[in-house]
Amino acid sequence: MSTLIRKTTGKLTPSAVLKSCYWNCLRSRSIHSAASAPQKGAATGLYGFEHLKSPQGFRRFVDEAIERSGELVTFISSMPPSAEVVRAMDEISNTVCSVFDSAELCRQTHPDREFVEEANKAAMRMNEYFHFLNTNHTLYSAVKKAEHEAHLLTREAHMAAHYLRVDFERAGIHLSAEKLDRVNQLSMEIAQLCQEFKENIVIDPGYVDIFPPLRMPNNLHHLAKPIYQSSESFGSRSSRKKKGFRLTTDSDSLSSVLQYTSDDEVRKMAYVKGNSSPHANLDVLDKLIAARHSLAQILGYRSFAEFAVTPNLASSPSVVMSFLQELSEVVRSRADEEFNQIREFKSKKCVNKFEDLEPWDEAYYTSMMKSTAYNLDLSVVSSYFPLSQCIEGLKTLVKSLFGASFYNIPLAPGESWHPDVLKLSLQHPEEGDLGFLYLDLYSRKGKYPGCAHFAIKGGRKVSETEYQLPVVALVCNFSSSNDGSNVRLNHSEVEALFHEFGHALHSLLSRTEYQHFSGTRVVLDLAETPSNLFEYYASDYRVLRTFAKHYSTGEIIPEKLVKSMQGAKRMFAATELQRQILYALIDQTLLGEKFSERDTSSVVAELKRQYTSWKHVDGTHWQTRFSHLLTYGAGYYSYLYAKCFAATIWEKLCQEDPLSRDTGTALRTKFLQHGGSKEAVDLLTDLVGDGIVRYSEGGVIPDITSLCKEMGNL
Repeated sequence: MSTLIRKTTGKLTPSAVLKSCYWNCLRSRSIHSAASAPQKGAATGLYGFEHLKSPQGFRRFVDEAIERSGELVTFISSMPPSAEVVRAMDEISNTVCSVFDSAELCRQTHPDREFVEEANKAAMRMNEYFHFLNTNHTLYSAVKKAEHEAHLLTREAHMAAHYLRVDFERAGIHLSAEKLDRVNQLSMEIAQLCQEFKENIVIDPGYVDIFPPLRMPNNLHHLAKPIYQSSESFGSRSSRKKKGFRLTTDSDSLSSVLQYTSDDEVRKMAYVKGNSSPHANLDVLDKLIAARHSLAQILGYRSFAEFAVTPNLASSPSVVMSFLQELSEVVRSRADEEFNQIREFKSKKCVNKFEDLEPWDEAYYTSMMKSTAYNLDLSVVSSYFPLSQCIEGLKTLVKSLFGASFYNIPLAPGESWHPDVLKLSLQHPEEGDLGFLYLDLYSRKGKYPGCAHFAIKGGRKVSETEYQLPVVALVCNFSSSNDGSNVRLNHSEVEALFHEFGHALHSLLSRTEYQHFSGTRVVLDLAETPSNLFEYYASDYRVLRTFAKHYSTGEIIPEKLVKSMQGAKRMFAATELQRQILYALIDQTLLGEKFSERDTSSVVAELKRQYTSWKHVDGTHWQTRFSHLLTYGAGYYSYLYAKCFAATIWEKLCQEDPLSRDTGTALRTKFLQHGGSKEAVDLLTDLVGDGIVRYSEGGVIPDITSLCKEMGNL
């Protein structure tokens, strides 16, 4: 993977050498004029891009992006003033990012297979073109010259020139032609392996057959399909059909089965199968790890983890591992206490008092323990969270914090990829339009399986009087009814919605000069901070009472119920934190210097036994559906960094009055509006003071005090 492919909240998007503002005198043929808000009633293409009226339009979309970028490369070759070099570089980035990001969203969400296939081809063509740009010595020389002429540039322009130069060097601009060709081959191989890994998860989620059907709880029947098995009666030639259920063990279905099914054998079958699928990804993952390691070594790094972490706050894998081990030690005793509590609870409920605690028991018994301790009925909780009300709650929150309003606006013919998609405009009474947000919230076959924020177009200054507005999409997979009118969310889904909305607001409220720094285009270990912060809003009664109302009576959610939800969430907080630490350790180890060619399953098993009290089930290979290894390779620790940062920001800035305009103004003006155009440490300390970070071995780690306090002084 080229360094010029930048991770943007879970989705790989091209960025480094290429992220730039519109340069006015070259503006006439920019493809971004095609993506302005479509005129009411006028037909357009996907996401407002005129080229994307048909699947084949992706081909012309790519052609024009390459053609336009070529013109800009020629212009830069004439060595114009440094400020114009930086703007032209940003326009190249803007042009190619728009194609790549549109292709990425399309191939993850579009129901038309032809669109998906053309988007895949477009993404691969753009990957090839990135290599040409990333290894162009003329561009590199122009960027170096611009960086040296700092006195001629604005602060943000100089920062852009600096990071562009660094990214060129991380891409291997210094290498021989032979080694650069190898870098290109490996980058393409990595892109193809990532795509294969994701496709295998969709193609082979695994399944189990359950007989008789009574073993499946009634509330889960919608997840399975009926099957019939012939069985011959003893002493008779006649046969009869035995009914059962076939359950697909994709992540969402598996989660529900493990939480709600009392039959421990059914839970075991589902757990083992779900954590052993897709088997084909064992080989894909081995190849991906090897390719990434080879790429990193050619580029002068000891491991892919070192390559990935170096530009981040942490700065080195040793700093990351030190942070993870510190957090693991802090949480271990409390997590062990929780483990023993679950084991004791199971022994009281089981006929066999000596039956040990198994991995497929955790969700079932912890859910039961929470319900018992706090008298929680999850169906009652969800009755206060109709999806439509949750969306209105987010609108109210944005209005309260930032004085801006979301409005539903009509989609032009051809702009949408599915009838469920909604489009919102974010508007401010003094500033006008701030950006556009697509909502694609319901699950469907073939769609990206989780929740994610996708950038379509970054914000940037086009001229002294014009600003290119950001356009993003928020994708979730909530279960829907036929008309979508009575969809109700459980509280974890509400948190997921608020999390992704935090990403969206980071993009929409950003006002950077260059799209290189727009919104979530920040160092990776800062990127998840706004999204984690907005999860707090999803649990605070002062926020919930503004929108959480019973779907039939309109009753505002009782404060007592919210306190019970909060208490239940804290019950096994150490276990959940320990799980996230384990995932980060697995990620760092598999992509680290010492991994070599060890079996990935043995590494996962060893780390689980070392850092938790839970068993590893032999034969399972959970890592083959851990897609964060693709999008956050060696960067999963960033979720824990963000969790710590968000805890500190909430305690020091938001907790006292989370809905106040003063709170929102501070969040926007000191953090969100800057995107990545200020150094990450400066953003954090400007917002809440020096105590939010610590320094270790030349890197930056979060202060964990607020997180520990929140979890009951671990």
